[in-house]
Amino acid sequence: MLAGASLLLASGSALAQSAPPVRPDSVAHARQVAAFQEHLNQEFRSPQESPLTAAERAAFAGLPYYSASYRYCVLARLVRDTTAQVFPMITSTARRPLYRKYGEVFFTLAGRALKLSVYQNQGLMTKPGFADYLFIPFTDLTNGHGSYGGGRYLDLRIPPAGVSTMLLDFNCAYNPSCAYNPGYSCPVPPAENRLAVAIPAGVRSDH
Repeated sequence: MLAGASLLLASGSALAQSAPPVRPDSVAHARQVAAFQEHLNQEFRSPQESPLTAAERAAFAGLPYYSASYRYCVLARLVRDTTAQVFPMITSTARRPLYRKYGEVFFTLAGRALKLSVYQNQGLMTKPGFADYLFIPFTDLTNGHGSYGGGRYLDLRIPPAGVSTMLLDFNCAYNPSCAYNPGYSCPVPPAENRLAVAIPAGVRSDH
């Protein structure tokens, strides 16, 4: 499983943006989160996509999730960075894949103004379906206290030209594959993406 990218591609209808994003109403949002959770569970059951061993898949009953919360689905202002240089991303192993900082997203959550950097994997850009793939690795105050200690990820798509907003739904935050199998090499959230707030949304830790 490639840092959730297969999930993004398979659920492109929910994540791809062909127009300026609109925050869904609470009912539609609940349906979207349920669909995300079901798809992720299906991915974990799949021998081709799951980071779990065969024995773990046989016993798998579903990932633990925080209860869906509408407050953690927010619109963010995107500021693109056209000058950022390609750099080697630190991972959980010696592997250093090349990324570029695509920009920053600014948003308000829990009454606080926050910012996250958004990255683009240079190796994925030439693969079918991934030319517009963006990635936010982040940590928050739940890490090690309800969610996976190493941080979590969000997948996004590049908005259309001229669009400067993105929908961030932390209910769709998921764990890196190395949270389940140390044989995977997973990006480590950079220091600039360490949020000083708790985000009890998305996938919980099962440890």
